[in-house]
Amino acid sequence: MADLSVEDKLPPFYKPLKSRAPMDALFETAAFDYSPKTSRAFLAAMRAALDFQGRRAPVLKALYRAEKFSPASVKTERDVAKIPFLFVAALKERDLTTLPYSQIALELKSSGTSGQRSRMQLDKGSLMRVRRMAWKVFEGLGLTDLERAHDYICFTYDPEVAKDLGTAWTDKLLTGFTKKGEIFYTFRWSKEKKDFYFDIDGAVEALKRFEAAGSLVRLVGFPAFALKLTEEFKKRYGRYPRLNKESSVVTGGGWKTLADEALDKQVYRRILADNLGVPVANVRDLFGMVEHGVPYVDCRLGNFHIPNYGRVIARHPGTLEPLGFGETGLLQFITPYLASYPSLSVLSSDFGLVRPKCACGLPGPVLEIKGRAGVTKLKGCAISASTML
Repeated sequence: MADLSVEDKLPPFYKPLKSRAPMDALFETAAFDYSPKTSRAFLAAMRAALDFQGRRAPVLKALYRAEKFSPASVKTERDVAKIPFLFVAALKERDLTTLPYSQIALELKSSGTSGQRSRMQLDKGSLMRVRRMAWKVFEGLGLTDLERAHDYICFTYDPEVAKDLGTAWTDKLLTGFTKKGEIFYTFRWSKEKKDFYFDIDGAVEALKRFEAAGSLVRLVGFPAFALKLTEEFKKRYGRYPRLNKESSVVTGGGWKTLADEALDKQVYRRILADNLGVPVANVRDLFGMVEHGVPYVDCRLGNFHIPNYGRVIARHPGTLEPLGFGETGLLQFITPYLASYPSLSVLSSDFGLVRPKCACGLPGPVLEIKGRAGVTKLKGCAISASTML
């Protein structure tokens, strides 16, 4: 069965990939080392992935033919903008798996309870690369720690039950980026209701227990639930928790149907940091798409950094022409890690822009998300989760 149990059979993601083929070699470069050497590694990996899938995926064969595109033409960074893209809706509406299902090691889905569900099918090689990529991104941002145990409160689905949900896989992966202490998953399964529920009582008890122990704590998952937990803690104990100062938060998934309650990210970071008693630099956010796989994670200043493992292009919503730095458009996401699904280049339903650099000093561009395009929302994990609040 292509579910999360495959993780237990793979080598640790903090160990280098053994292969030095172009698609693997890229992920042994530093995540935020933007240099001629890493650019060459990205372009070589991109050509290899485009060629591999272009010879196997019917949808890409037809697309390349229609666009008169050849993978060999991607020789410079300027050529990246010429890579044909698929609209994200196509990946939600069709099964476009490139390889035989017998070669699929893991299948991930969004958890939308109605409407369109995203899916991603990963062969072993693609899975090894995306795990390694995530580790290198978090390592590059100073968010890994294999020496000291961290206790976790995860605002997501228990991976023992939600065996193929993208958010469950992501949070299971994130808990491995530090030495593991206790892990509490707040979205529990009710056998009676045959559905998940937000175990606020268990979450408050876990937070109180971790506070009393003075342990390092990391909160992971949907931002609205992290804030809800601190407010519930105050309601019950008359004060906010005071965690170990080196504790941290990595939110992800957005606010979705709770948009009316959503806070500006920088305001949210300050409030949650104050509520937990940790520095605001320790509150980070993560943006990602199950169809794309590259994690875009906040630096200490709260800006999403684009790692060297992908490229992001803002396109004019009317003409689809590439836009320059600071111009808002539909976001195209490009990455070469996939051999099993044709989402090497995806035009999303997200509006945003790319800035050339960040004041934090980390090299490379940053991504700013402005919101969703269109009237009909594409449903996913956060929308399903928000019904539990």
